[in-house]
Amino acid sequence: MKGRVVALDEIAGRQAAALIMDGQLQDLLIDPADDRPMPGAIYRAVADRPMKGQGGIFVKLPGGMGFLRQISGIAPGQRLLVQVSGPAEPGKGTPVTTRLLFKSRFAIVTPDAPGLNISRRIRDDAARAELQGLAEAHMAGAADTLGLILRSACWDAEPEAVAEDIAAMRGLAEAVLTDLDGGPELLVDGAGAHETAFRDWLDPAPDALETDEKAFANNGVLDMIDVLRGPRVDLGEGHMMIEPTRALVAIDVNTGADTSPAAALKVNIAAARDLPRQLRLRGLGGQMVVDFAPMPKRERTILDQVMKAAFKTEGEINLAGWTTLGLYELTRKRDRLPLAEMLE
Repeated sequence: MKGRVVALDEIAGRQAAALIMDGQLQDLLIDPADDRPMPGAIYRAVADRPMKGQGGIFVKLPGGMGFLRQISGIAPGQRLLVQVSGPAEPGKGTPVTTRLLFKSRFAIVTPDAPGLNISRRIRDDAARAELQGLAEAHMAGAADTLGLILRSACWDAEPEAVAEDIAAMRGLAEAVLTDLDGGPELLVDGAGAHETAFRDWLDPAPDALETDEKAFANNGVLDMIDVLRGPRVDLGEGHMMIEPTRALVAIDVNTGADTSPAAALKVNIAAARDLPRQLRLRGLGGQMVVDFAPMPKRERTILDQVMKAAFKTEGEINLAGWTTLGLYELTRKRDRLPLAEMLE
């Protein structure tokens, strides 16, 4: 199907969601098979032992440990509120942060970050003025301690729906922020695949929202997932191989049978443009090294521009650039579990 499609289904009895654009898979979410902490979950934690060499401190969570990259002002035994910021790697503590976000489809409440903000994507002055008034009315009395961000989905939403979201997130934040008595405990569960899709993928409105039990089969999602199980990504005449190791993700770009002078730059540009999508779908993060197809050094500037444009909206990315050996280095935040692990 042409257009933007959000498909909600299940894989191996677990919730899964797929975002498809013109028949191409753009994003994929699958709930984990176990009860590991979900990104976005908020816990009451107890500070444990500092790890000064690593610039952080372990905190006790119910059934496990978290790792907080902060030491200043935190003493062992202290109770604090933390939010899971990413998936736990094998043998490591779950990454957490004390910067909490209470996030819904229309509103994000930000404790200890006061201020009322409206998405820049909403450019209509009248709409911004109406939303500003709505925000001020429903955050009255809390503006000194709680901030509010109104998301772009508010533009076409009914004011009553936006108001309900603001009230719900404010109420939840105020309840959680005062709940510091007791041992480690889950206070707010992380969003599952379906909830996340409803919250984050319905703006702009999709051309189709499919929720029946054949949503994935009808849109070819299962076949596209099978392709992601392998390292090869076809790029016209060329291809790239994406292979995770324990230390880093290695990416090798090849021209294939095309040996023309322009082949290398052509396939390298194609690889750079598709790389963000491939890493997102495969759930890969950390350190990465790209061995682009050999090309003249003067063409690296072109590829630099393509890489910056491709990763512009990809969140926490560091494009370190070229090494002396002619490899390209980058890092990507680990924001989900690897797809290979989710499909085991």
